[in-house]
Amino acid sequence: MAFDFSQVPPGADIPRVVNAIVEIPKGRRSKFELCKKTGLIRLDRYLYSSSHYPGDYGFIPQTLAEDGDPLDVLVMVNEPTFSGCLIETRVIGLFRMKDRGQNDYKILGVPHSDPLFAEYQNLGDVASHYLREVEHFFATYKQLEGALVEPMGWATAEDAVSEVKSSVLRFRQSH
Repeated sequence: MAFDFSQVPPGADIPRVVNAIVEIPKGRRSKFELCKKTGLIRLDRYLYSSSHYPGDYGFIPQTLAEDGDPLDVLVMVNEPTFSGCLIETRVIGLFRMKDRGQNDYKILGVPHSDPLFAEYQNLGDVASHYLREVEHFFATYKQLEGALVEPMGWATAEDAVSEVKSSVLRFRQSH
C-alpha cells in the first residue's frame, strides 16, 4: 500500500526539529528513493562501491532544495531504522557539496528524542572522525559511476537551520 508522503509536515518545530523520512537505512549499499508517482519506496540502484550509508538517509517532506528535490537529511543513529520511517530530527549541521555541478546540501541531524544524543546541538558535539567519514562517503560514493561530486565542507547548525527555512519557503512558493 502506498503512502502519500507529501501530506507529512516538514516538522514539529521547524526549522530546528524536522521530520526526516528515511529512504536508506544506515549501513546499506542499496539506494532507495521515494517514487513520487506511486508513493512507494523503490530500489533506484546499488552503490557501485563498497561504501555504505553512515547514517539513516532520506529527506525532509514539504521542502524544496536547490536541486529540485526535497532537502536531504542524514540522521546519526546507533541502530538503523527502515525505509519509510519518520524520525523527529534535531538539526545540528550542514554538509555542502555539489553533485554534477548543482548544490546538493545535506542536513545532519540526530533523533530528537534519543537520550544518547540529548547533548548534540551543533557540529562541535559530533566526533570529528564521524564528520570525516560522512565527508569521505559523499566525496567518493559516486566515483565509480563517473559522477562528479565536489565536497564543499561543513557548515554550522545555524547555517543548516537557514537552509531548512529556505527549503520550506521554496516549497511553499512552488505550490
